[in-house]
Amino acid sequence: MSGERQPLLNPLASGGYPNTGHQGYGPGQPQPPYPQGSLAAPGGAPPGQQGPDQAAAATAPPLEKMDHVAGYENVGFNAAAAPPPAYADAVAQGPPPERRDIQNVPVITEEQAREAMLQYVAEHCCYGSGTAKEMVFRDLQSSSAFHYTLETFTEKRQTSWAYEPYIGQPIDGPHNGPAPGPWDIQVQPPTKFKTQHSHVEVPHTASVKPCHDCIGNGRVRCHHCHGCGHSRCHHCHGHGTVERYEDGHHHHHTCHVCHGSGNARCHVCHGHGQVPCRTCDAKGNLKCFIRLTITWTNNMNDHIVERTSLPDELIRSVTGQVAFEEELPRVWPINHFPDATINQASQQLVERHNTQFQMERILLQRHQVRIIPVTESLYTWKGKDYNFFVYGFENKVWTSNYPQSCCCGCTII
Repeated sequence: MSGERQPLLNPLASGGYPNTGHQGYGPGQPQPPYPQGSLAAPGGAPPGQQGPDQAAAATAPPLEKMDHVAGYENVGFNAAAAPPPAYADAVAQGPPPERRDIQNVPVITEEQAREAMLQYVAEHCCYGSGTAKEMVFRDLQSSSAFHYTLETFTEKRQTSWAYEPYIGQPIDGPHNGPAPGPWDIQVQPPTKFKTQHSHVEVPHTASVKPCHDCIGNGRVRCHHCHGCGHSRCHHCHGHGTVERYEDGHHHHHTCHVCHGSGNARCHVCHGHGQVPCRTCDAKGNLKCFIRLTITWTNNMNDHIVERTSLPDELIRSVTGQVAFEEELPRVWPINHFPDATINQASQQLVERHNTQFQMERILLQRHQVRIIPVTESLYTWKGKDYNFFVYGFENKVWTSNYPQSCCCGCTII
């Protein structure tokens, strides 16, 4: 990149986004920012906790019954991602910030290495403590592992039609003005660099419509008795009589449940032939609106440089010295670290993150390098040579050839 660079606009700082070309707002019409108005529960979920025998499951209204909303013509009931607006300012950064020199981490002594091994042995019942107490150190070879992490905090916006029972709540419809675009609605992430979700009703898209399942009646035909109000008697199986064996003979008696009719009152609708509509929660009307689903995602990748036989994955779980950290709307790859492998990994990961999230907007990035001390302790016990590793500021121990060990669950003294 060449030429004079302009400061990068941070969308988190202002809570807004550049002009996306969406339809303007006329005089007297509401202007953004709009209130967040997060929904307690996504619209369209079956209301109530009715049992499976009470009514059929709630269904979505026909899509052709939904209002025409400019800018949302292709929205359905399945959430579809809205492409983020172009933001050329994100690549028009100034020069990389000044970065301080990398400092070395402290090394451990023989006494610290022995104490670490004694603590390790105490935590493992199958390891004897004699080796840790009697071992003679031959050498302590100190080195450093490097752990580079890159986090990219992105925002994704999806739109879909939603509905909920209409119980008299306010309706923000087209009479209040044109609907803002998906990226014109200001919603701040609750926490940076944390994956989370939020649901927002798109302003000026709500309307009230008769429920399509019950045609506005609030009740639907009972699916158990098909609207008859009665069903076959479960006691006599519809025969009206029951057979009993008495005095060596079979006798037929009138069923005491259905009184001989063979039918019994439906236990689902209690003889009414109808049950409350689950789609509208027996209210008869639905509030239909476009729901904006916002997903914030913390995308993280890392790279470990560790040149001993210590397993790399152990480096992630311990603390070390934070030699470098940076947080910007767009970070620059590291190019000043003493280990060229870290510089190369940073270059590759930053380039990948900057092109990977095509349907999401990058809000913030941060990266850091941790230096984790690693010491290979070489020692002799009973004439044989062994080794173990002490790593991290916690002085964790890893060994693959501890001589006093067994697998029977007992402790060797």
